[in-house]
Amino acid sequence: MTETSTPARDGDATAKGPMRALVLHPDIKSDRDRRDPGPALEEAVALAAALPDLEVAEAQVVRLPKAQPGLLFGSGKIAELKERITELEVGLVLIDGPVTPVQQRNLEKEWGVKLLDRTGLILEIFADRAATREGVLQVELAALSYQRTRLVRAWTHLERQRGGLGFVGGPGETQIEADRRAIDEAVTRIRRQLAKVVKTRELHRKARKKVPYPVVALVGYTNAGKSTLFNHLTGAEVMAKDMLFATLDPTMRAVALPDGTEVILSDTVGFISDLPTQLVAAFRATLEEVLDADLIVHVRDISHAETEEQASDVRAILRDLGVAETAPMIEVWNKMDRVAPEAAEALRAMAARREGVFAVSALTGEGVAEMLSAVGETLSPPRHRTEVVLPHGDGRRRAWLFAQGVVEGEAAGEGETRLNVHWTDRQAQAFRRL
Repeated sequence: MTETSTPARDGDATAKGPMRALVLHPDIKSDRDRRDPGPALEEAVALAAALPDLEVAEAQVVRLPKAQPGLLFGSGKIAELKERITELEVGLVLIDGPVTPVQQRNLEKEWGVKLLDRTGLILEIFADRAATREGVLQVELAALSYQRTRLVRAWTHLERQRGGLGFVGGPGETQIEADRRAIDEAVTRIRRQLAKVVKTRELHRKARKKVPYPVVALVGYTNAGKSTLFNHLTGAEVMAKDMLFATLDPTMRAVALPDGTEVILSDTVGFISDLPTQLVAAFRATLEEVLDADLIVHVRDISHAETEEQASDVRAILRDLGVAETAPMIEVWNKMDRVAPEAAEALRAMAARREGVFAVSALTGEGVAEMLSAVGETLSPPRHRTEVVLPHGDGRRRAWLFAQGVVEGEAAGEGETRLNVHWTDRQAQAFRRL
């Protein structure tokens, strides 16, 4: 059985016109971990819509008792889909799930069109969205790892000036045998370049650690509204569109909380279910701000039909990163403006009864002030009093203590100054590094 989704979405027109795509979600009965096909298909369509110059002509759920080793689908379904591909004048088929190299090769031959599985599509989106040098290199590394297992893909996209991996169009679209040695050489070259970029990033991280400001990381499922919230709090102009993977590189800004505390706010890449293994590994560096965060703010799209499943996916990735049990976390139920009034009231009441949960709208500002107050309270670390003895000539460290506002008393002695300070462990550590 095949279920057809809502009408096709139009992509942005170009000189050649957008490429028309057919999105298929195989609902395989024998798959124990299969997702609800309806929301899964919607997410697949949203993924496809995130690519420019692509028009989703139609989207279908294709029910299968089991996956066929060579062609994924049965012969009858393949013939039926071929007719539909011809009728719709489709040039690309997107399959929301894993497709083996053999299945991909055979299906492309049967249908006479290009084919991308979920991993290939996400890689293509990441390539289009990556903005920093590290992000671009991480995408290329992940793409090479993916391509190396598929001896039908070109790797000439590495020589191109702009984004995109060549899966959808351009010089990388031709069906050729990948030269493994050339790919390995490219991997070595990229890793060498990446090592330099990561080293520079590490220096920046060390420099930030000398600043006694806590780091607050916004995390959440892709399209949960993290960038909109980030922009609301910072006034920054981070790309914030109703689009999956709108943000791929972390952006950091200083923010002053209502109690005067200054924090560094980090907007990070959105998480997604079934994220390709090679991308989880490749983008671990992109998520490094989460690893060092003093507080994690989990932003949820509370208006989404699968908000609970999305939250579960985010928590699972945080556990994989090793931060779920180490950093405190608050939960933000975002997009309250999209919830019907009666349901919104129930959600506000529910959030009020739960510790560390806040119902907000990053678009209208509802609940943001209360959330920020909670961030300040969570980050208010215990302080302790001690005496610091400085030589008279150590004006730099004395000035630093006064700038931090931690000096409660000062007494000058013979050749030294004694200061009574009331500070946090973080401030004490930063002082020792001066």
